[in-house]
Amino acid sequence: MAPQCGHDGLVCFDKKRVQALDLYQFLYRISIWAIPVLCASTLHEVAHGWSARCCGDRTAELLGRLSLNPLRHIDLMGTVIVPALLLGFHGPLIGWAKPVPVSTRALRNPRWSMLLIALAGPAANVAMALLWCGVLAVVARLSGEVTLVNWVASMAQAGIVINLVLAAFNLLPIPPLDGGRVLGALLPESWRGKFEKVEPIGLVLVLGLSALDLLRWLFGPAQRAAGVMINTAFGASA
Repeated sequence: MAPQCGHDGLVCFDKKRVQALDLYQFLYRISIWAIPVLCASTLHEVAHGWSARCCGDRTAELLGRLSLNPLRHIDLMGTVIVPALLLGFHGPLIGWAKPVPVSTRALRNPRWSMLLIALAGPAANVAMALLWCGVLAVVARLSGEVTLVNWVASMAQAGIVINLVLAAFNLLPIPPLDGGRVLGALLPESWRGKFEKVEPIGLVLVLGLSALDLLRWLFGPAQRAAGVMINTAFGASA
């Protein structure tokens, strides 16, 4: 007697189609977000290194951390695993690269130099968001192959979003994030040491807040600002 598939076979076939579609959508999302995420994290760290060099510390330069080669800055957990998981589960896309080492002894004015070095990273991300906005405005005017144009336009939009979100995320006043460095520089000397003791658990605390969806107040304004930039880019192309 010949085997009969019936409805069970149809259900099995549909499940395979759904799984294949989900995999395709995930890989497509990776192809859109990979370059913006690598650029955002790389230039963020390079900006820290260059500002440190301008303030008298050449540690990052001597270690080759002023390079635009993403491989010199990738952190397996923060640049690859965490963003990929968040992308797969449609969570807020955050991540980090290997921190640029800074020797405070070499800085001409350690306290205020650290403040400038900390602000350089988020400033670089805002500048990159503006650059991606320009790319989007140009691409929106093109009339070439539709699939390619849409893919580049989607990548530009991702670049705007990730850079603004990364800038806002890093300005959280929790060490070792840039906002924690800024707040530490502004605090009186008597409070600074106590505040810096938070650093060993700071990243775990931030990831916990993100996992519990308690950073919506931070990501919301960044995403709305990204929406304004994207609409402006499309409006400029009209």
